[in-house]
Amino acid sequence: MHWYTDVFAKYAVFEGRARRQEYWMFMLINFVIACALTSLETGVGIRPALSGAYSLVVLLPLMAAAVRRLHDTGRTGWWLLIALIPLAGAIVLIIYLVDESQPKANAYGPPVADGVAGAEPATG
Repeated sequence: MHWYTDVFAKYAVFEGRARRQEYWMFMLINFVIACALTSLETGVGIRPALSGAYSLVVLLPLMAAAVRRLHDTGRTGWWLLIALIPLAGAIVLIIYLVDESQPKANAYGPPVADGVAGAEPATG
């Protein structure tokens, strides 16, 4: 659960790097919460106000985490805009987001190890 709260702790930090696990665990927890809210709204028969409000709350942290994830792969955060291209853009963005992290320091900072920015990753 700390992956989810860590992203919210850095909700507007577009600098630095985010490991693949941090980003995808946030996405998984986010998906589960969104599905639960949608199911609740459907079951009770109310308008999608809860899921809509939740989507607005997580929009900025989600974008910041995606930019940090792109930084970890050595790409600029502007690649996030490729998702605006229908279908092909989303596919390319997903490929970039699942790409391997750069093991050495890059233009966006040193690699992140154990969720601590600036720490060298463990080798072995």
